[in-house]
Amino acid sequence: MNFKDNYMQKIVNIVLFGSALFLASCGAKSDAAKGGDLAAKKAQLEELKKQQIELGTKIAALEAEIVKLDPSLKPEKTKLVSVSAVKPENFIHYIDLQGTVDAEDISYVAPRNGQGGLVKAIHVKQGDYVKKGQLLLKLDDAVYLKNLQQAQTQLKYAEDLYRRQKNLWDQQIGTELQLIQAQQNVDQINDQIATLKEQWSMTNVYADVSGIADQVNIKVGELFNGGTLTPQIRIVNNSRLKVTTQVPERYAESVKHGSKIIINLPDAGKTFNSTVSISGKLIDPNNRSFYVEAKLPADKDLRPNQIALVKIQDYAANNAITASVNTLQTDEKGKFIMVAATENGKLVAKKKPVEIGQLYGDKIEIKSGLQTGDQVITEGFQGVYDGQLITTSAQ
Repeated sequence: MNFKDNYMQKIVNIVLFGSALFLASCGAKSDAAKGGDLAAKKAQLEELKKQQIELGTKIAALEAEIVKLDPSLKPEKTKLVSVSAVKPENFIHYIDLQGTVDAEDISYVAPRNGQGGLVKAIHVKQGDYVKKGQLLLKLDDAVYLKNLQQAQTQLKYAEDLYRRQKNLWDQQIGTELQLIQAQQNVDQINDQIATLKEQWSMTNVYADVSGIADQVNIKVGELFNGGTLTPQIRIVNNSRLKVTTQVPERYAESVKHGSKIIINLPDAGKTFNSTVSISGKLIDPNNRSFYVEAKLPADKDLRPNQIALVKIQDYAANNAITASVNTLQTDEKGKFIMVAATENGKLVAKKKPVEIGQLYGDKIEIKSGLQTGDQVITEGFQGVYDGQLITTSAQ
């Protein structure tokens, strides 16, 4: 018998001796226990516990001596882990961006004559709903009215001259040239009056579209010129809305007209599915991005300039193998994932080298290395080495 066997036999002998001692003690006191009282039974229990502790201490000490002399006899610890079976699923990658709500129909009201004038009356206030053709402002028209009155007086005089000249012509007095000149004079003044009336009508400022007057920054007595830098009156039609955003240049090939898009409006508490309706072809040199927009349905809760959280789909794979990004590890040979496998009837941890694809959220696409049914270690994988004994808590 060698040294190792001799120590192992000592452990067996101690266990057998303890068992025999325990049985003898129980047999010797069985009659007394039957007729004894509670105090005797408690004393007997305490004695047995002491013997058990002594045996455990001797066994542990002897095991430690044996392992010190032969470390190969140290029992391997089994690590508790959680696993999840790999199942194919549809994997979608989105580009997360921020955009703004805008209106298709926004009208910045301006004077038709391009010059404007002094405001005499305002017929709209901020927040009013206006119809196309509705009167919004009345500008100062005193000069136009004065000129119009003068022209009308001149017209009466010219018409009177024409009638006189016509009567003379009918009596064969005068020349035809005089009659033609009198007629031309009347026509010229009529044309002048038509022009003055058109100019006078421009002192009435009308709405070009229907919608909400969401901006009215003008007061009576101020000069209305259309506000080229800061609009004085703006009308927004909320029935045709869109979301606009800037997409980084690197996605120019994957984001196109028709790409699926998810639009979340946190302030309104609403989410819409749409598609990219316009994808710009010009790259902004300042931020290296291009412009895209998507249409929104009419909704009373939506307003231009609201913040929109935009998710543009740029990649999708059906029946893809995925894993939690937390389970992905890296060593000198590359990326790998720990899985649970059975070897020689034992459950052990195995390292699986993998090739990864797209990453979105907490999911990463696995191009190769995993297959359906593999038991990925999802909890407790930290510090687990290849071939280590494990026990699972299946999810």
